[in-house]
Amino acid sequence: MPRALITGITGQDGQHLSEFLHEKGYEVFGLMKGQNNPKAESLLAEFPFIRLVSGDLTDFSSLVAALRVVEPTEVYNLGAISFVAMSFNQAELTSNVTGVGVLRMLEAIRLVGGPNNNPIRFYQASSSEMYGQVREIPQSELTAFHPRSPYGVAKVFGHHMTVNYRESYGLHASSGILFNHEGPRRGYEFVTRKISHSVARIKLGLQDTLLLGNLAAKRDWGYAGDYVKAMWLMLQQDQPDDYVIATGETHEITEFLQLAFECAGLGDWKKYVGIDKQYFRPAEVDLLVGDASKAEQKLGWKREVDFPSLVEMMVRHDLDMEARRAK
Repeated sequence: MPRALITGITGQDGQHLSEFLHEKGYEVFGLMKGQNNPKAESLLAEFPFIRLVSGDLTDFSSLVAALRVVEPTEVYNLGAISFVAMSFNQAELTSNVTGVGVLRMLEAIRLVGGPNNNPIRFYQASSSEMYGQVREIPQSELTAFHPRSPYGVAKVFGHHMTVNYRESYGLHASSGILFNHEGPRRGYEFVTRKISHSVARIKLGLQDTLLLGNLAAKRDWGYAGDYVKAMWLMLQQDQPDDYVIATGETHEITEFLQLAFECAGLGDWKKYVGIDKQYFRPAEVDLLVGDASKAEQKLGWKREVDFPSLVEMMVRHDLDMEARRAK
């Protein structure tokens, strides 16, 4: 029975991946910091098949201990300080967790080795934010990186370290350069969930306005449930590699707003949305759109949920959730 250890188990991707692997017959373990982590109870209530193990990406010895306890066949490193805007205010913490944390896990895997002399297969969650001020459109595995945030810089470090350990020590270590992937499990601080949640509250009379930052930003948005399948496919290949996972489409935030407000029957979004300068980044990433042709050809991966369906899924979920809370 294969065993997977997932860091970032409480996040959107960790939850989707846990479900996916459980359905595949895996034993699923989640790395969680602290003995009394407040997220543990709600996580296990929804996903009772997950087994939690103590560990912290900033503590090398705890990662070694976790690997020895779990004896995983696969490790998925999804843990990070993942809110880009916050990384400007907490650059050192972001670098330590999101960047150096990758090195700690790779070194722990190299030191511990795999169960029954079978090497542990490693997945690193790289990010389209590594491209930053893009050098070409669309962005592929060969596009140069120019990160525009401490988060993006940390992700570049983790990405290159994964390649280095693969080439230096022969680790089966792959990176998925995932473009923006969203869904109802996205955190409220992210712009897509902020929009869908606010739209639901406006529709129900619980909120009047929505304040945002740069509305002209363009992103390649897909559904997180589709993207975790690509993570798993990477670790099933004979040879490790790096793959862009994206839809190949780009949409302005204004398009997301339009679809979201129309889905809720609110009409013109401009009547409700304002601009607040506090939500602008010190250095903006204006355009991201990925070329996933390598993943499509080598992994057989394709996205299933299109952009309008993604927006509707998120708005419908938040409408139902807020309606239940209001009762």
